[in-house]
Amino acid sequence: MKKVLAGGTFNLVHPGHVFFLKKAKEFGDYLIVVVAHDETVLKRKGYLLKTAEKRKEEIEKTGIPDKVVIGDSKDFLKVVEKEKPDIIVLGYDQSLGRETESRLQALGCKVIKLKSKLKGYKTSKMIKNKRKLTLLR
Repeated sequence: MKKVLAGGTFNLVHPGHVFFLKKAKEFGDYLIVVVAHDETVLKRKGYLLKTAEKRKEEIEKTGIPDKVVIGDSKDFLKVVEKEKPDIIVLGYDQSLGRETESRLQALGCKVIKLKSKLKGYKTSKMIKNKRKLTLLR
């Protein structure tokens, strides 16, 4: 069985995320999705719309992943070490540092970065547009 791991913030689950998860699942037999820990989201994005538990529930409701976990607040690779995926799929807008890529290779994980995306869906733009709409009311 080939295990695939994909992750993200998933602040607002939208069709772009569904597209990403379906594409990730195509690379193996079992898809594990990592939802970023609240501390990680605050550090990277500067805001948090929903708790990790709520975001996890929303990803589970898509019915796409076989398993959904919440990431570690300090080290992304702790989940990788525990789940032991064969492949890690990154979205078109995701990247890993050289040190992380080296550690993944040492763990025997192949990293695939998707080049395709579902146009018109980006959480930050959706939030920005929502704020504009709110200001217009």
